[in-house]
Amino acid sequence: MFKRLVVLIVFFSVCFSSIAQEEGFNRYKLGSGDIINITVFGQEDLTKEVRLTDVGVINYPFLGDIKAIGLTAPELEALIYNGLLGDYLIDPSVSVTIVEYRPFFIDGEIKKPGGYPYQPGLSIDKAAALAGGYTERASKTKIQVVRNVDGLEKTLEVQSTFIVLPGDIVIIKQSFF
Repeated sequence: MFKRLVVLIVFFSVCFSSIAQEEGFNRYKLGSGDIINITVFGQEDLTKEVRLTDVGVINYPFLGDIKAIGLTAPELEALIYNGLLGDYLIDPSVSVTIVEYRPFFIDGEIKKPGGYPYQPGLSIDKAAALAGGYTERASKTKIQVVRNVDGLEKTLEVQSTFIVLPGDIVIIKQSFF
């Protein structure tokens, strides 16, 4: 009985974890530096992989310029689907995937400050490990994250377990003892 309960708990935690990741994917807004792959199944000439520039406009066949920055992947899928529907294709099957996220940056009391490739589920502690670890003077309680929220830069005071997003700037402050 106990073994079945453990199996059920593991099963449900895996299911809810993948649902949470999928919901996070659906809320993630595309930004400068992201590489996306647009696929229209059965239409090789409409498949395109592109890195979003600062302007965030991609030139897509039949539709012209599309502003992708600030959209989620599902929103971009819907935009392309609606643009191709009718005039060009009867029922296009469009998929937008993120091939590579834009980097995050880490600075301050860290051994190797700089920009690093983003990985989903990245916490401040994991980001610090990627950057060579904390220095001996680093404070694990005085951490700031500068994040772009709806076009505005916001500075957040966070803990070392805080989740980093692509494009974030993490600043590890110095401890005073």
